[in-house]
Amino acid sequence: MGGMTSSMAAKFAFFPPNPPSYKVVKDDFTGLLLLSPFPHRENVEVMKLSTRKGTEIVAMYVRHPMATSTLLYSHGNAADLGQMYELFIELSIHLRVNLLG
Repeated sequence: MGGMTSSMAAKFAFFPPNPPSYKVVKDDFTGLLLLSPFPHRENVEVMKLSTRKGTEIVAMYVRHPMATSTLLYSHGNAADLGQMYELFIELSIHLRVNLLG
């Protein structure tokens, strides 16, 4: 019963944007995944990851040339990568880390 209560609470507590603020597109020339409408950056890699249940989630990896560590940023259910895009880039620059979100 506790699991049902928490899943119902999650549905009411988190409202992801609908429609999402971005689209994943594949560049025909390079084959890279990109987030539209954001410009392509050499240090940003977009990827689709499969979960154990077979769901695909979109992740973004931001590389910093002087990084000695990688930060795994786990954002809340009510945010999406389009909303987090600039924040991830700024965090990577100011903290001098690679960032996976």
